[in-house]
Amino acid sequence: MPVEAIETVKKNKRSYTGIVVSDKMDKTIVVKVTTKTLHGLYKKYITRSKKLKAHDEANDAHVGDTVRVEECRPVSKDKVWRLTQVVERAK
Repeated sequence: MPVEAIETVKKNKRSYTGIVVSDKMDKTIVVKVTTKTLHGLYKKYITRSKKLKAHDEANDAHVGDTVRVEECRPVSKDKVWRLTQVVERAK
């Protein structure tokens, strides 16, 4: 393959929508993402959640905001997500 063809290949990046639970760090927010998965044996939906540290360059998001984060290259030891959009502001 030519070098030009390799460079134009775009990888699919994961993105999640969640709620900001902490904005106390500089340029970093903690986003809680909840998903519902079907239990294999009991066939009931279970709510699972995880906390992601995301890079917020402009310190734009605050606690309670609904935001969209996207996977990116590692910014620090724990941050591999970045804020792409504030979907809804907290009331």
